[in-house]
Amino acid sequence: MTTEIDLDAVAGRAANAARPFAETEPKARAAALVAVADALDAASAELIAIAMRETGLTEARLTGEVRRTTNQLRLFAEVIVDGGYLDARIDDADPEYVIGPRPDVRRVLEPVGPVLNFAASNFPFAFSVAGGDSAAALAAGCPLIVKAHSGHPELSRRTGEVVAAALAGAGMPEGVFQVVAGQQAGVDLLQDDRIRAGAFTGSTHVGRLLADLAASRPRPIPFFGELGSVNPVYATAGAVAGDPALLQGFLTSVSGSAGQLCTKPGFLFVPQGAELGTVGEAAASLAEHRLLNPGIGRAFEGRRTAVLGAPGVTVLAEGAVRVDDAEQRFATPTVVEVDLATLREHRDELLEESFGPLSIVVRYDDAAELPAVQRELFPGNLTSTLHASDAELADGGLADLVDALAETSGRVLFGGWPTGVSVTSAMQHGGPYPATTSDATSVGTAAITRFLRGVAYQNAPQALLPAPLRDDNPWGVPQRRSAAGRSSGWGSLTGEH
Repeated sequence: MTTEIDLDAVAGRAANAARPFAETEPKARAAALVAVADALDAASAELIAIAMRETGLTEARLTGEVRRTTNQLRLFAEVIVDGGYLDARIDDADPEYVIGPRPDVRRVLEPVGPVLNFAASNFPFAFSVAGGDSAAALAAGCPLIVKAHSGHPELSRRTGEVVAAALAGAGMPEGVFQVVAGQQAGVDLLQDDRIRAGAFTGSTHVGRLLADLAASRPRPIPFFGELGSVNPVYATAGAVAGDPALLQGFLTSVSGSAGQLCTKPGFLFVPQGAELGTVGEAAASLAEHRLLNPGIGRAFEGRRTAVLGAPGVTVLAEGAVRVDDAEQRFATPTVVEVDLATLREHRDELLEESFGPLSIVVRYDDAAELPAVQRELFPGNLTSTLHASDAELADGGLADLVDALAETSGRVLFGGWPTGVSVTSAMQHGGPYPATTSDATSVGTAAITRFLRGVAYQNAPQALLPAPLRDDNPWGVPQRRSAAGRSSGWGSLTGEH
């Protein structure tokens, strides 16, 4: 990791690596990702010990996070070898095409070029130096520069060394992976013309500043920011009556990792008169947890004070924040209750994300008003959740609410809790603003598409075509082919696996 940074040299190395890396044969690039995963697994004991010291997260949580990080690298390796992500399309020349003579046109997705990834604080492995954004960019064939998070500098440096050594050992081009430190370094690199895309996980305020910076460049670039999300949960009367574990599941989700998760449920809607149990007693049974760093701790403390001081708030579980000699904060869950009218009236004080173990229970009178509530108060979320009985789900009365959740969220859950994001091909971890600056996902195999762009080649000679578009198909990727003589339709899908 660079400390005294020659940013021009960093960007230059990434730019020089762009074409050689893009042309790397898929099996070789996939093998490089597996080599990184193997190296991280081998170094996991050392890395987890550093992470525990720098972040205060538990060994069990970090062990699972390393497993998730290495598994997603291996998953992207499978995606690369399969080749379907390239979306190779071939339209053969056809002088008899129904709307006029058609040239030979071939389209494929190609890497956008050097990517700058701003690492997150709350996932020191899975959304950091070797996390999902990094894995997706490298899988796409893009040289990667990671701006390390200041919350875990030693871990970032050491992880960067492990990743760089593994990529070099796998024969990847020089400059394909670099780590830099410092806020100004990240800002300066984001404005460098050689950077062609940005990725970010963090606060709405900082993410919006960076997104605006990326958009205001002389040549604007795509910026994929995962920002704030409050992840509302709606529970019907049938769900509250039929699920005695609802309260405990809610509190576990709110307090996990000290509530420092982008999918933490910030609001739980329940009917007026519904009995949740003794929230204060249940919350008091949960142990305190250190917040990630003093800055995050201070921000949570201020946010908690604002919520507790808002008009119309009833405290269900007051929680506490303890400060040690190193200015680290240790918190237990705070849960408050308001009615829906109060939430609407004091939205400025209550709707902002509380990054930490705090959530708001909202009492409503009629489930029919919930779709409008979602559209009005929660226009952009990573997740939204519905708890309802089987009978309530079957009778169709909740269809409008489900539509509202889908319009305003990247992932809609039926039952369960939004914390815990599976790394799968179908996962969507991104939603309408302010959850993200785009609707793209940062988790799952679809995340690779953020760092690809379409290029079409018209009447190109075979020798100058990219490998995925050549007739001999040396990479064996799927090719959608529309042959001459077809007036419409996709034609055939070819390619070996």
